[in-house]
Amino acid sequence: MSEQPINPDITSDDKLWALLAYLFTPIVPIILMLMEDKKNRPFIRAHNAQALAWGVVLWVITFVLSFVVIGACLGLVGIILNIYWGIKAYKGEYVNIPVITDFVKKQGWA
Repeated sequence: MSEQPINPDITSDDKLWALLAYLFTPIVPIILMLMEDKKNRPFIRAHNAQALAWGVVLWVITFVLSFVVIGACLGLVGIILNIYWGIKAYKGEYVNIPVITDFVKKQGWA
């Protein structure tokens, strides 16, 4: 997971919202999309789009596989990754989620 250099324009509020977007995905990313003052901040926008896409993918895959043991394991791995990426965001770093980051950037969401 590569990271971009830390930007001095990133506020502590931006970092907190990025952390919350990962920890409470997809609920907080949807709320952030409705907050005019937050949705246009570059740092929040980058993390919010990734967290939302990741949360939807994780929920769908976990639901589909919930009938087998691997679904529970995948859900646990997803929670651990959410915490890891949230901590990196709180440190002011950009994270690169395989496939998700490229998809979000190609769509112009981040």
